[in-house]
Amino acid sequence: MNLVLDTHAVIWYLLDDPQLPTAIGRLIDEAAEIGDSVFVSAISLVEIVYLAERGRIAQESYDRLASELNDDTSAFVLASVDADVVQQMRHVSRSAVPDMPDRIIAATALHLGSPLVTRDRRL
Repeated sequence: MNLVLDTHAVIWYLLDDPQLPTAIGRLIDEAAEIGDSVFVSAISLVEIVYLAERGRIAQESYDRLASELNDDTSAFVLASVDADVVQQMRHVSRSAVPDMPDRIIAATALHLGSPLVTRDRRL
């Protein structure tokens, strides 16, 4: 089953952070093992640069993700923020999900028809 990861899930997974629940780590591993895609929205790249600049996450987070996305053997796939994703944003209520990156990530999951892996219960 293809997955869409939110920004924290992808960071925690790539850095082996204990904040990532074991079951979620296994789910990502299993998707990769059977050849499914693990999508990361392009907005997560933007968010990672921003969070690293503010000192809220490790600077290596961006490099690790970029490396995975550039590795042809990796299950990680960059999902563009395109017109189709923007169209799906209309189905993600701003009142329910006020944070723009979160709305884009949720819309990406809707567009791809894939489950969203997130810590955010609003999504």
